[in-house]
Amino acid sequence: MDLKSNEPFWLLKNGLLQSYPSLKSDEECDVLIIGGGITGSLIAHQMVKDGYKTILIDKRELCNGSTSATTSMLQYEIDIPLYELIGQIGEKGAVESYKACSDAIDRIEKLTKEIKSDAGFKRKESLYFASKKKDTDWLKKEFVARKNAGFKVKWLEADEIVKRFGFENTYGGILSKQGASIDAFKFAHELFEVNTRKGLKIYDKTEMIRVEYHKGFNIITVDSGFKIKAKKIIYCIGYESKNMIKENFVDLKSTYAIVSEVAPEKYKNIGNTLVWNTNDPYMYMRTTDDDRLLIGGGDEDFYDAKKRDALLNKKEKEILRTLKKIKPDYQFYTDFVWAGTFGETKDGLPYIGTHEKFKNSYFVLGFGGNGITFSVIGMEMASLFLKGKKHPLSKYFQFKR
Repeated sequence: MDLKSNEPFWLLKNGLLQSYPSLKSDEECDVLIIGGGITGSLIAHQMVKDGYKTILIDKRELCNGSTSATTSMLQYEIDIPLYELIGQIGEKGAVESYKACSDAIDRIEKLTKEIKSDAGFKRKESLYFASKKKDTDWLKKEFVARKNAGFKVKWLEADEIVKRFGFENTYGGILSKQGASIDAFKFAHELFEVNTRKGLKIYDKTEMIRVEYHKGFNIITVDSGFKIKAKKIIYCIGYESKNMIKENFVDLKSTYAIVSEVAPEKYKNIGNTLVWNTNDPYMYMRTTDDDRLLIGGGDEDFYDAKKRDALLNKKEKEILRTLKKIKPDYQFYTDFVWAGTFGETKDGLPYIGTHEKFKNSYFVLGFGGNGITFSVIGMEMASLFLKGKKHPLSKYFQFKR
């Protein structure tokens, strides 16, 4: 499955940061991680930290799947509003899920400092505004739910949004203190480099072909014919898990993004803010660390990469029309356009845990708009799982929930 179009911004911006060999001999390990994107890099970091002999494989170059197409917005907000999620899974599970995402942002910041990251982690506010007058009532309900849960939020009336951000045709919104952005492509590569120095083995362009399940271990055969004996497998394969797991647990969507030319002065009033609206599908935007404006949206059901990419020009115009409505004075000069594929679950939550069809295995699948923060939660959960312990969010993130 092709998870992105041909020209994602982060891949072109960063180039080929690291190259790793394919597997050319049989191997043994405690933990085999399948998937070399941002999720795999975080899980590998945790496994190495926990002292496991760890191998990671990916059928592509590392980070050349959906990680190269991500918008890298770090939010505590889940795609399902908090007040709705409370109605679906109960107050405890909903609030704890939101708080875990908030804590994940803090943990990413701490991790960037630990490894002396150059991936441009930046603290930002988050503005979630009503794009239609009829959305104001439920958005105010969401504001109350977040405030009651202890999040630092403020309600901004439409005139305050105009004054602060220059956005017109809005009907009020929630300003949250907690948020950030990062170059996830570069950050993942940094984590891989740090952990290979600590013993992590990485083999890219190495595709899993089949798995034989045994008592206490699995034998994985890759496309070159070599085998890996692993006590545990952790699948960090995101949307491609749909090819492995038969039940309909996630819907695949295509999302589109555009990035402007460099314009430091032009976008400074939103330089410290993540912005998204109540449209369905919603529009989202942020500035990059090299002073561009990144805007995304226009989500569609995913059928195949060719159909997705054929819509690039149409979606660029659609996104720019939305921008023009709220910021008519902006003259946006497009530098990059691309599309990516993401997963949408019924409750906006990830799938992290075991699956009855896959023995000695775990899945860390961080779906939705904040998949990166879900992956950070997955670090803690995977660490506990391998020690035979439970995590309080397991029942909310499990399969067949």
